[in-house]
Amino acid sequence: MGLLFNTFIAAFSSIGAFLFGYDSGIIASVLTMNRFEARFSANPSIQGAIVSTFSGGCFFGAAIAGWLNDKYGRKRTIQFGSSIILWGCAMQTGAHNTATLIIGRIIAGFAIGILSMTVPLYNTEIAPPKIRGFLVGLTQESIGIGFLVANWVGYGCQFIDSEASWRLPLGLQLLPAGLLLVGIQFLPYSPRWLLEVDRDEEARKIVYLLHDTHGFDELDEAAEKEYNEMHDTIKAEVLTRSRKISDLWATHAMLKRTLISCAVQIFTQFTGINIISYFGPLMWQSLGMTGGKALLMQGIYGVVGPIATLVFIVFIVDRVGRKKPLIFGAATFVATFSIVAAILATNPVSNVSTTPADPGAQIAGIAMIFLTNIVFSASFGPVSWVLASEVFPTSTRSIGTSVATCCNWAFNTMLSQVSPIGIDNIGYKFYLVFVCFNFVNLIIIIFFFPETKGKTLEEMAEIFGDPVLDKHREGRGEENLDSDAKYE
Repeated sequence: MGLLFNTFIAAFSSIGAFLFGYDSGIIASVLTMNRFEARFSANPSIQGAIVSTFSGGCFFGAAIAGWLNDKYGRKRTIQFGSSIILWGCAMQTGAHNTATLIIGRIIAGFAIGILSMTVPLYNTEIAPPKIRGFLVGLTQESIGIGFLVANWVGYGCQFIDSEASWRLPLGLQLLPAGLLLVGIQFLPYSPRWLLEVDRDEEARKIVYLLHDTHGFDELDEAAEKEYNEMHDTIKAEVLTRSRKISDLWATHAMLKRTLISCAVQIFTQFTGINIISYFGPLMWQSLGMTGGKALLMQGIYGVVGPIATLVFIVFIVDRVGRKKPLIFGAATFVATFSIVAAILATNPVSNVSTTPADPGAQIAGIAMIFLTNIVFSASFGPVSWVLASEVFPTSTRSIGTSVATCCNWAFNTMLSQVSPIGIDNIGYKFYLVFVCFNFVNLIIIIFFFPETKGKTLEEMAEIFGDPVLDKHREGRGEENLDSDAKYE
């Protein structure tokens, strides 16, 4: 129990993030398969629609997820998302025309939108503050593993000389979705949600369980202190709760939370990482690699992300915090995308079959793309999920996280639609857009983002200056405040 149990809960619920990574990643391989192109289309606009409709479905799923989480709790919402993705994946697997495929992508995207918002929210609320970065960071780790598995499944399935080459990789999503649907039933509810709906005794038992205490007879001072602080804060918030989206900008402190949460999700899309994730094989082709070599390179590329994320969430994020990795990431992306654009500008590859790429330029371009992935996996990737869900108080955490995740998917959808067209029409100049985006990201993060590491979810008010929570904490007395400080 204790740390091991916390980690198991976060890792299992992150199967929902694995599905996000797999479903998003497998399409990059499927789009290049001959049998898929013969059944559907090789037109860049159609391929962009196949990708972006998934992201559009994710947007609407994330939008409704806030209400579902408040009404039915985190666990039941994850179950609901798992059941919907089974439907969407089945439609994709059995599709015989573009309309059926796109509808399946929209339905699966709707489910992934629900899971992409709920999984980090759930992991945030069951995590002790000192390892919250690690546990919520498992979301990005699972996304990376999902991409990795998708890349290698896609690479292997390209050798199947039938429509099973693309139906099999799409159908494999049903296995983890079914496992999550059944298995999540045996995990605990979020204690914070239980307190919101007046199931206080259940919440107290779960807090003790998460602290490795097997019953109230064995009094755990840390567990009792965390439960009391959680109870007092949430009960005070519930009294003023209105569940209106306008609450997200009702006060200066809340507006700051909302802007930061949305900004970190938008900036994650502006890093340009999904250009590689969704259209990686096209990028390898632009550097002179075609066919199986491009898919093989995409598979190797997928390995480095999860490794970098694992090292980051285990050893770094809860020590150095959230802000410094974001600064480092944005600055690095300015450099890497500049170099990739320069390489493609000076070494154009108009027809790789007749004009082979320069070996030196090819190696340099591949190195920059790999470096971009490594740095993203140790900065924006995990930090965006951690920061977006931890800054809100309980009264607005569900709806706030929902809005932030909607921002992620809105910009994801836009970039997914325009990227293949941009790469096809303007080549290297398209990458310069992300040089500008990341420079703007860097400036805003430096001057406006706070540091939130090590704080309990209830103590975020100290960072953002929430007047209601400050008044409530003052009412508890100076002795209790001193005790809280010592405990942290």
